Amino acid sequence: MRLFGTMAANEENHLSIGGVDTIALAKKHGTPLYVMDQGLIEENIETFLHRFQSEKFVTNIVYASKAFLNLAFCRLIVEKGLSMDTLSDGDLYIAKRAGFPMERIVMHGNSKSISELTMALDLGVGVIVVDNHDEFEKLDRLTRARKQMTRILVRVNPGIEAHTHEYIQTSTYSSKFGESIFDPNIFNWFTEMDAAPYLQVEGIHCHIGSQIFESSSFLQAVRVMTEFVAKVESETGVRLTTLNLGGGFGVYYTEGDDPIALGNMLDAMIATLEEEIADRKLGINRVMIEPGRSIVCNAGTTLYTVEARKTTYSGKRYVLVDGGMTDNPRPALYQAVYEGVIANRMNDAPTEEVCVAGKCCESGDVLIQSTMLQAAQVGDVLAIASTGAYTYSMSSNYNSVRRAAVVMVKDGQDRLVTKRESFEDLIRNDLDLEA
Repeated sequence: MRLFGTMAANEENHLSIGGVDTIALAKKHGTPLYVMDQGLIEENIETFLHRFQSEKFVTNIVYASKAFLNLAFCRLIVEKGLSMDTLSDGDLYIAKRAGFPMERIVMHGNSKSISELTMALDLGVGVIVVDNHDEFEKLDRLTRARKQMTRILVRVNPGIEAHTHEYIQTSTYSSKFGESIFDPNIFNWFTEMDAAPYLQVEGIHCHIGSQIFESSSFLQAVRVMTEFVAKVESETGVRLTTLNLGGGFGVYYTEGDDPIALGNMLDAMIATLEEEIADRKLGINRVMIEPGRSIVCNAGTTLYTVEARKTTYSGKRYVLVDGGMTDNPRPALYQAVYEGVIANRMNDAPTEEVCVAGKCCESGDVLIQSTMLQAAQVGDVLAIASTGAYTYSMSSNYNSVRRAAVVMVKDGQDRLVTKRESFEDLIRNDLDLEA
């Protein structure tokens, strides 16, 4: 298993993260347990802050909260000076409770309700990304009634088909996100929005997909989007000042993945942006990107307890753990692959090929289809790496499994930031009609 950040084998032959023994963590907090390497998270943030900079325009790093979000992480993002996107009223509530500056919030979503838009207006979020014409009409009515000026970006679909799983491509011609830049009515829509008395159309937003390894895809997005800005300005006279290019920077999960050298990629994006904006004489003076996975994924490790071993009649070997698709649905959703290791025998050689499966009543509840592991024994701690993104945030209570706890580790210290759910939490919202 590839090690990231502060991951290492300690003198006890145990996996250590942030200077903390993971076997001690498992005993202290139980399993499954999400372990977040705060030092690596901060290092990744610094890469974005220092490499995505320009003397020609303002740059904003907008953390994509859908990757991982809780109160402690919100506060860390505040400290580091990042902005943050939100996708729902729940995201807004968490941000507000964490004391996140509302002017640094970018409100996303392709199907926002009236109540969510109202909440965004009540809180005074910095900018709302309008996904479609119906949403524009809702927001126009609300802001007129309230006489409240509101900054907006328009989500557009540039039709760039990045090479990634079809479920996380977000810019194909049939995507549910945004309005196509090739729709002949798109320029009429910009004119209509610009005429709305309380909507300030600042710019456009796109997101071409997730887990993308080709730098050419991001540079193509820069060129296509700046060309579209020029067309909007020439066709409508609407002057756009903000360009949001989304995220999607691929990360390592397993052998064979070849992530982009992030710093070099960011340098190339800045250089291409500066050239395109100057050549096209655009009014763009602010550029945003929205990293999420690339900040938290490799900083996360999930710890499990091995509960059983099994060899089927066909000869397939299983290692069965105390978690599964409830704490990481990605393998079941889109065949995501991971690497793992027996954390209490780090330096022992892998000796057997196994399938790591979970406890849920689903044949598809498999965390790793096939991997070489040290000979697992009941009671061992299995660590699966690169689980910092889209695991905790997508976890569920299927089979009435309680959601796992989250700890952050740094400099030999561990800090519990999300408690394991209790049995009472499972029925907190139930109404017992016979009581």
